Amino acid sequence: MTAQIHQTAIVEDGAQLGADVTVGAFAYVGPGVVLGDGCKIHQHATVTGRTELGKGVEVFPGAVIGGAPQILGFDDDGTSRLTIGSGTILREHVTVHTGSPKHGGITTVGENCLLMVGVHIAHDCVVGDKCVFANNVAVGGHVVIGEQVWMGGMVAIHQFCRIGRHAFVGGGAITVADVIPYGSVIGNHAHLAGLNIVGMKRRGFSRKTIHDLRAAYRMLFAKEGTFSERVADAEETYGDCPELLEIIQFIRASKSRALCLPE
Repeated sequence: MTAQIHQTAIVEDGAQLGADVTVGAFAYVGPGVVLGDGCKIHQHATVTGRTELGKGVEVFPGAVIGGAPQILGFDDDGTSRLTIGSGTILREHVTVHTGSPKHGGITTVGENCLLMVGVHIAHDCVVGDKCVFANNVAVGGHVVIGEQVWMGGMVAIHQFCRIGRHAFVGGGAITVADVIPYGSVIGNHAHLAGLNIVGMKRRGFSRKTIHDLRAAYRMLFAKEGTFSERVADAEETYGDCPELLEIIQFIRASKSRALCLPE
């Protein structure tokens, strides 16, 4: 089936539209855009820049997808771009910006994500698959977010932070430090409040895995010894737990920002 384009919509020459694409009234699709099969661009939505949407992506009214990065003196050399994975839903007034050429030029949002009303994803971010961000989440530039991360409303993530897989960021949290995989953080500024046990149970993690992670968490963030000693002790004691090894690898992988810790 060919694309269905409303007579008031603007689809610029050069745009590539897959099968069964729908473009609603007064929507705009720029010349550098690629829309996968089954994409739905609702009325008054904008998809611009060098932006590629995977199959079945849905963009709701008022969203602006593929805008230039908010960088002083930005000079587009032709490499600034954005990719959004199949099945992702971008609700009303979501904004996602392309990457900055100085840092590789690409922003990436994974498959089957839900970005609720007013979410902003800044330049050079990497967002994993199946993430859910509630209303008015704001993600600064260069943030890396693992798969199946959930965020409550009004969360703000500082640029260059890392958020590990299966983490949960509670509503209103101002997050200025890295969040371990499976962690749950709350507050302003956000602090680590434990593990995302609810999310892990919903996703089918075994009772043994959850038990081991809880025990390792208590060891990691105890008050005795240095943090590096506690990390080594947790690895030695629970080294057969892949999820714990993932947390330890996350901790050791980068020193560019502090780690979000318990109060």
